[in-house]
Amino acid sequence: MLYNLLSQYLKDVEIAILDLKRAYIEHYSEEILAHNRINLRIRVRFQSGHLLELNEAVIFESGHINHLSYRYHLQDQQNNLVFRYDNTPHFPDLDSFPHHKHLPDKVVSAKKISIMKAIEEANNSCLL
Repeated sequence: MLYNLLSQYLKDVEIAILDLKRAYIEHYSEEILAHNRINLRIRVRFQSGHLLELNEAVIFESGHINHLSYRYHLQDQQNNLVFRYDNTPHFPDLDSFPHHKHLPDKVVSAKKISIMKAIEEANNSCLL
């Protein structure tokens, strides 16, 4: 059985996704790999045509939720990048390595944001 904290985390993410206005879920997958480890894969399409993809590998250890990997990707209706946060270790010169944010024309240093903040940022971008 999943730890209570991890289970609550999954419930909170699901509620945040279901609360989005003018959007629908294309794909929602919670893969339980062990009693303390899950993978989360979500695709949300906004009425504007924007696509939000959220991917996380999460483990519960030492009383905390830790993200082994994450990718929060938003693209517009023409498949152009709006933003992507991830921790793929391919920009070692950034202060926040391995965490960073892709923008349409550059990659910038960025601390890891929560999936909730990524959902909020995507929602705000799609309302413009």
